Amino acid sequence: MKVELDFTHDVNKRSFVASANDGITDFPIQNLPLGVFSTAGKPPRLGVAIGDQIFDLKVASQLDLLPQGIPKEAFHGDSLNALFALGQGALRNLRGRLSELLDSGSSSQVVRDNSDELLVPASSALMHRPTAIANYTDFYAGIYHARAAGALLTPENPLPENYKWVPIAYHGRASSVHVGGTKVHRPKGQQPPLAIGSPPSFGPSDRLDFELELGFYVCAGNIQGHPIPISNASANIAGFSLLNDWSARDIQRWEMFPLGPFLSKSFATSVAPWVVTPDALAPFRVPAMARPEGDPTPLSYLRDEVDNSFGALNIDLQVKIATEKMRNEGDAPVEILTSNARHLYWTPAQMVAHHTINGCNLMPGDLIGSGTISGPADDELGSMLELTGGGVKPVVLPNGERRSFLLDGDEVTLRGRCEREGFVSIGFGTCSNLII
Repeated sequence: MKVELDFTHDVNKRSFVASANDGITDFPIQNLPLGVFSTAGKPPRLGVAIGDQIFDLKVASQLDLLPQGIPKEAFHGDSLNALFALGQGALRNLRGRLSELLDSGSSSQVVRDNSDELLVPASSALMHRPTAIANYTDFYAGIYHARAAGALLTPENPLPENYKWVPIAYHGRASSVHVGGTKVHRPKGQQPPLAIGSPPSFGPSDRLDFELELGFYVCAGNIQGHPIPISNASANIAGFSLLNDWSARDIQRWEMFPLGPFLSKSFATSVAPWVVTPDALAPFRVPAMARPEGDPTPLSYLRDEVDNSFGALNIDLQVKIATEKMRNEGDAPVEILTSNARHLYWTPAQMVAHHTINGCNLMPGDLIGSGTISGPADDELGSMLELTGGGVKPVVLPNGERRSFLLDGDEVTLRGRCEREGFVSIGFGTCSNLII
């Protein structure tokens, strides 16, 4: 479903929160992403990012500032589940109201009089996982990654025969999804034998890797046995976030047959704390990835003309790394790759439609990952596995350090930003984690 532009996208709109107007922030008034935060002595609660501040939705609700059509209970929990369950209509109404409340011209006197309670400096807040995730599914929708990683992990069959017919995915581990800013423990597991007939080895992974992905959260979901049609699939997405699906490549290579990855993935998945709504992303919708001549036409349950025309997102993505040595010497994190979300072979709506076509029921707050988003160029490969050709061509950092895969003390940061002429640029914040 195409999301229409409205007054919330006005390029001339400014907030009374000065930092939201600097042209640099990820969080101008045209964005208004949702998240969960806490401050000293207070439990987690819902908030909205605006510049370098967080607008407290619980306090706003208590002051009767929010839309009356949304139950107050939706703002008083410690996750976004109840709010997301109300659907995109409620999120759109909330976005419109927040745009008015935070506007430099139309904000109410109540907001200004209570700004000390309503606004919390982001620097003093602790961010939490946005939803209580019952289920996490990770797709494999980046075809450039599928080709490059497949050539290294499964050279005998680099691109599965079914890839261009079916959105491939695996069910991940919801309990080990955590928010960026936390630490990732290096996993242990079995690794491939060094020679035919030898036993596997066991120990910490030597090939720890990141995966640059886009995550998205489910709205109300569907009743078991009742699939979500492709024409309504986009309306069942509450918002988008950065996602890092950490991978232990040596463990993965040994365990993935015949049922796919298990311990190589289940130890950690990281998400950015802020969820950017579909309405905020409306100006940055683009056509689905053009399929090369000769590729099959998707089956009817995966085919929708509106989704084909507007179902992809133009989001510039970036990965930076900071080693322990770099931090000790005061060096800034270094960009090692860029990519773009429009490189996905399957759209988010196609993922939702396929996920439910067998009757599987999605639940409010469920998390879905896009799969690694690599591009066609060598500096657009979305994992260390691809960047280094399986570890044989290390990435050389400016200080001379080399990385085939990630070492303890490395900090990996994902960023995402949308830009389009005639519109205000918005971002996703960061998803940053330290390996220990």
